[in-house]
Amino acid sequence: MRDEKHHKGWNEIKTNDSWAIFKIMGEFVNGFERMSKIGPCVSIFGSARTKPDHKYYKLAESVAKRIVEAGYGVITGGGPGIMEAGNKGAHLGGGTSVGLNIDLPFEQHDNPYIDSDKSLDFDYFFVRKVMFVKYSQGFVVMPGGFGTLDELFEAITLIQTHKIEKFPIILFGKDFWEGLMDWVKSTLLEKFSNISATDLDLIHLVDTEDEVIDILDSFYGKYDLSPNF
Repeated sequence: MRDEKHHKGWNEIKTNDSWAIFKIMGEFVNGFERMSKIGPCVSIFGSARTKPDHKYYKLAESVAKRIVEAGYGVITGGGPGIMEAGNKGAHLGGGTSVGLNIDLPFEQHDNPYIDSDKSLDFDYFFVRKVMFVKYSQGFVVMPGGFGTLDELFEAITLIQTHKIEKFPIILFGKDFWEGLMDWVKSTLLEKFSNISATDLDLIHLVDTEDEVIDILDSFYGKYDLSPNF
């Protein structure tokens, strides 16, 4: 009797999983259709917990403004903190301001600086992440937490394994990122040989808005602006 109950519960889970495919497909279709019309954009990542008076909020805002002035749009995760700063800078610069929102039990709410026709809502993190890596011409990664690190290392992995086209990955804030990059080079590369030196070629560590624009302009002087897969 106990085994029958367990099997019944398992079969119900399998049925629900099958129907979930249609919801997942719907998110992909809506995302692809809307993002494909937006044009070249740069994604800005960082902590949702960064307050408006923090130096990295202000830097994210100014970086985003410079990015749209250089002819790119800005994509963020649509929430508060660094995401809000990125959308605010794009909005103040008169450029495209995209928000890929996700419903979370804490910290996530739409910020007011996203273009009204460029706010997308997702239930699935993995669908949202596909939109970032497919439609971003570069990642500007400000100081953040686990979510920021997740986006950063997924992009590096996909480029390393040639699953997507390469694009610049810019780590903004040497005081935040230097320790991580020192560990990557000394431990992953030199001590254990778990990566190749060329894997780090597209990762740039910067402290100024000018460096961000120079890296983007230099890269796209050699490569076409297009979706990454």
